[in-house]
Amino acid sequence: MSALRKIVVKVGTNVLAREDGLLDITSISHLVDQIAALKAQGVEVILVSSGAVGAGRSLFQVPEGVSKVVRRQVLSAIGQVRLMEIYRQLFANHGLFCAQVLATRADFQGKTHYTNMKNCFQALLRDKVVPVVNENDVVSVSELMFTDNDELAGLVAAMTNAQALIILSSVDGLLSGPPGEPGSEVIPEADPADKQLLKLILPSKSSFGRGGMHTKFRIAQKAARAGIATYIANGRRANILLDILKGQYTATRFPATGKLSNLKKRLAYGEGESKAAVHINRGAEVALCAPYKISSLLPVGITRIEGEFEKGDLIRIINEAGEAIGMGLAQYGSDVARQYLGQQGKRALVHYDYLYIG
Repeated sequence: MSALRKIVVKVGTNVLAREDGLLDITSISHLVDQIAALKAQGVEVILVSSGAVGAGRSLFQVPEGVSKVVRRQVLSAIGQVRLMEIYRQLFANHGLFCAQVLATRADFQGKTHYTNMKNCFQALLRDKVVPVVNENDVVSVSELMFTDNDELAGLVAAMTNAQALIILSSVDGLLSGPPGEPGSEVIPEADPADKQLLKLILPSKSSFGRGGMHTKFRIAQKAARAGIATYIANGRRANILLDILKGQYTATRFPATGKLSNLKKRLAYGEGESKAAVHINRGAEVALCAPYKISSLLPVGITRIEGEFEKGDLIRIINEAGEAIGMGLAQYGSDVARQYLGQQGKRALVHYDYLYIG
């Protein structure tokens, strides 16, 4: 039996949809069968599923002249109902329930939303329930949007302290060369620290989704560094999920290279999840990045505060070059932080225990 007891499975539109963009019920049914088999083995599974827009496309034709954003909102709003009904029926055949969880970036930014969502996942996973997560496209526009559901899946994996993240696409994994080229083969294991692997990825996007292999690679690297083993695999391969948990699979695995606490995982994934930022001077950067010294972020090293935040919110930490070097959990609000700006003898804005540099 696999040692993995909690996993997040992300399934892309190209796995769920046919070539014409409409939903592929056979593919969805096989996915559900695999998840049900894992549940029977005692594995907790969270499914991050695309496909709402494709489901809407099969039901409704948006009038001409409507903007792309509104078209996506309309198709997603109509299609999400259809998608969840398909999942409900298929999981019910196995005696399982599915629960809809719709999310936006804002749900990962503030302490209250983050805690509420985390508690909800914990409650759902106690019973015979499979949480089905998707971006809330009806309200997600511009800065509220995730890059794609790969990013959302990574955030959910970190939030729920999952042991593995499995990203299902329409390819077998990261290839050593262009698809179809002689000698091009799947790389079975990828070092999360190897930036040279990025050069192997062609600049393309999936047919119907927003993302591509670049995003999958970036999310896999980040998850592995946070202590979450990550796999990029072909969701159309028969029993791919079961094979991965058995250790007998064709896919690219990014082994977990770090072991972070739940809080540190959230901070590691917090890049881009906060509008607020603090700018620090060179001295503060050296102190925070020192490998053998534990340091907190003190007001004396802060030169500027960008945006508003409250106690418990995520804030980005930016150096003099304008580079984000880490994330922290604010110990007090931006109003107090501005009063303390640049002063010595004031308590830390971010304590070391609530700080992630990297």
